[in-house]
Amino acid sequence: MLQYLVAQSELPEEREARRERAGKSAGESYAATLRQIAPAADITLIAPADADAPIVSAEMVRRFDGVFLTGSPMHVYDETPEVARQLAFMRAVFASGVPSFGSCAGLQIAVAAAGGRVRKMPRRMEAGIARAIVATDAGRGHPLLAGRPAAWDAAAIHGDEVEALPQDAVLLAGNDMTRVQAAEIRHAGGVFWGVQYHPELSLEELAVALRAQADDLVEGGLAENKADVADRADLLDRLHGEPDHGPTRWKLGVGDELAVEANRRREIVNFLGLLKKPRETVG
Repeated sequence: MLQYLVAQSELPEEREARRERAGKSAGESYAATLRQIAPAADITLIAPADADAPIVSAEMVRRFDGVFLTGSPMHVYDETPEVARQLAFMRAVFASGVPSFGSCAGLQIAVAAAGGRVRKMPRRMEAGIARAIVATDAGRGHPLLAGRPAAWDAAAIHGDEVEALPQDAVLLAGNDMTRVQAAEIRHAGGVFWGVQYHPELSLEELAVALRAQADDLVEGGLAENKADVADRADLLDRLHGEPDHGPTRWKLGVGDELAVEANRRREIVNFLGLLKKPRETVG
């Protein structure tokens, strides 16, 4: 049986707030998605940023076949004890040699732990749908993006982005809003695959996230008012319930890559395929 470790960087109060809004913390959402894709796997959740979290060593990580890092409100450029604990955990993951995957803040944590830089987005947030993501030359042949078309849309909500990738990293995809939408990072004997968007989220969860950040979206100029945000969230809810609903697809301007759950999850499925290969042949 494959053993997966899911590391959530939300702090306790953030996890509880998300449970009240969406029914699950970010880590619990990841675990639910993994159980749907790989029901036979055994999944362990931890919260390495918590003040009372035990220190995780590289040896402990080696008990697992793969590690997943969730999104969260964490700003990895803040010099806080929580960030320091999360980065120390990620460095242990790299040192373990166990393959890892992360989305949104998960990508940013891996970047910072390996020596890259993360910043607040200089223009505005990318929220709801990341449009027209395009693979680089390296990305077109990379297994993380296997099955993706020439350009695709993805579920996204973030106000921070990768400013500079670390050494021995490969840029795999980007778009006009965020240069680094997907990357591979090799560091200290480990390999990480990550995306800035959210392949783990349902459209219903994305709608909940938009409603929760409505004030930020209005302040950032993405919406005229909170009613605009509510309208967009309602459309995502409708598409969640009826993925083939033509009028909703038309209003959102999306196709199968976003509307169909299996397509949204491509990167996670591709990473799980990596974990089935002998460790020495990875990459």
